[in-house]
Amino acid sequence: MTLLLALILFPLAAAGLVAASPASKARTIALWGTLLPVGWFAFLASPAAHFDWTQGKIDQLSYPQQDWFPALGMKFSLGVDAVSMLLIGLTVLLGPICVLASYSAITERVKTYYVWLLVLQAAMTGVFAARDVVLFYIFFEFTLVPLYILINLYGSTNRKAAATKFFLFTFTGSIITLASIVYVAWRHAATSGAWSMDMGTLAITARSMPLSEQSWVFLGLMAGFAIKVPLFPVHTWLPLAHTEAPTAGSVVLAGVLLKLGTYGMYRFALGYTPDAALHYAPAVGILAIVGILYAGLICWVQTDVKRLVAYSSVSHLGFCVLGLFAFNSIGISGSVLYMINHGLSTGALFLMVGMIYERYHSRSMKELGGMAGRMPIWATFMVFFALASVGLPGLNGFVSEFMCLLGTFQASDVWGGQGVAASTGGRLGPWYAFAAGTGMIVTAIYLLFMVGKVVWGKTIEPAGHHGHDNGKHGAEGDGAKAAGGLPVDLNWREIGLLLPLAAACLALGLYPTPILRALEGPSHEMARLVHRESRAERPMAADEAPAVAGVVPADAAGTIQEAGR
Repeated sequence: MTLLLALILFPLAAAGLVAASPASKARTIALWGTLLPVGWFAFLASPAAHFDWTQGKIDQLSYPQQDWFPALGMKFSLGVDAVSMLLIGLTVLLGPICVLASYSAITERVKTYYVWLLVLQAAMTGVFAARDVVLFYIFFEFTLVPLYILINLYGSTNRKAAATKFFLFTFTGSIITLASIVYVAWRHAATSGAWSMDMGTLAITARSMPLSEQSWVFLGLMAGFAIKVPLFPVHTWLPLAHTEAPTAGSVVLAGVLLKLGTYGMYRFALGYTPDAALHYAPAVGILAIVGILYAGLICWVQTDVKRLVAYSSVSHLGFCVLGLFAFNSIGISGSVLYMINHGLSTGALFLMVGMIYERYHSRSMKELGGMAGRMPIWATFMVFFALASVGLPGLNGFVSEFMCLLGTFQASDVWGGQGVAASTGGRLGPWYAFAAGTGMIVTAIYLLFMVGKVVWGKTIEPAGHHGHDNGKHGAEGDGAKAAGGLPVDLNWREIGLLLPLAAACLALGLYPTPILRALEGPSHEMARLVHRESRAERPMAADEAPAVAGVVPADAAGTIQEAGR
């Protein structure tokens, strides 16, 4: 069995076993189906598998290509670089955590739930591992089906509307993205005389196009990826989907599904159309900053904790997009690191909200308060993950957020002031960084306000839970049980699934250097694409000439290492 393919086949095989087994065995099979990829990934990431973390090429651990439709150049082709491997690692880490988090939350249609949860993990892994654009698109689009079913069947009261809105938004954008990919493939066939769907081959063809063509392809690619992130103003589907989804669905959505959009921007929008991406960088940067501030201000007025965390994702991912469109190594590395960190801290916050909802059947800050006195272990984790999401120095959110802002700040200097950025207007700079930086203040205010209301202060509980309740969700002393037999505070299963996330947040906050070193190669290679030297071998169209004059390459690898320290 090929190394990468196993990461996709393990959860798929487990899904088949769950479907064929009694419902009582579903949880155990699903857990093993997600634990095996964790162990296998640890092997792939080790020296034993000969994966080179310093190499920027996306052909490592590659699957022997199998022809699908030779006439169209379609192949079943897998391969990864450091960026892909890190996102696959995040995917497999959250897999068993989501299964464990569902033990008490999902009590009906158990087999259906775990089947689609496992299929979703396989599809997300396939997105990051695919090297053929058709294979990428199949995995990318298929992720809609499992999540639609999970929200529609296991969500809250407004789940059907949330699932439908989620599907329509993302499917519509994906179709436009497909049109751009098909155009690049057609362009390659027209110029070379042969069809190919290989990512690397089509990237060369796309980068050879004049700015006018690249612009249309870029806008088509961004239509799908911006919705998936989501970028303002196409973000409106996300808060509803997050709020109505089951806890594990929200964790997967925040942890991995949204990263399909930022990964698509990195791999296609930047990698295929660097000239157009640079040209439209100011517009994208403005939209990212508006999303950071707008979503943050909306969080201020939220009373539903889960909805607040949902809107915070729109704000946080604005930093990811900003770092990508800084077009320098430190910004791109910070953006990829932010993808990982956001998945850890925000995924953990959704777990915390789900745990308290199982006990009180409420997420309202008007009905919940002073939980530190009732649930001290839960409160400890809640404060920890909230501070990680705020970006407290020493925790994971700080380094990546700082790098995104630093990359944005330096973007105007990378080109020497008179190069690509100056001639096309396609640059960011200090003003963009300053505006986005105010979002960090907004984030601290609404998250700390939420923690102050829910964790500290006078104990407030929903009706029927004040010390002595109806026996369903409340507490009557230290040994009382909440809904589904849960104790008032966290049990060992819940503590166990939170500890790996807490450890990862602490490790990436105190010592992110290994990750940053792994990202140096891919991020510097991507930043180099916008330089004249990366496109000097092809003739330039007339409308491109001003866009490449006077470019000076920039190597920010040393800056990245310093940020890591």
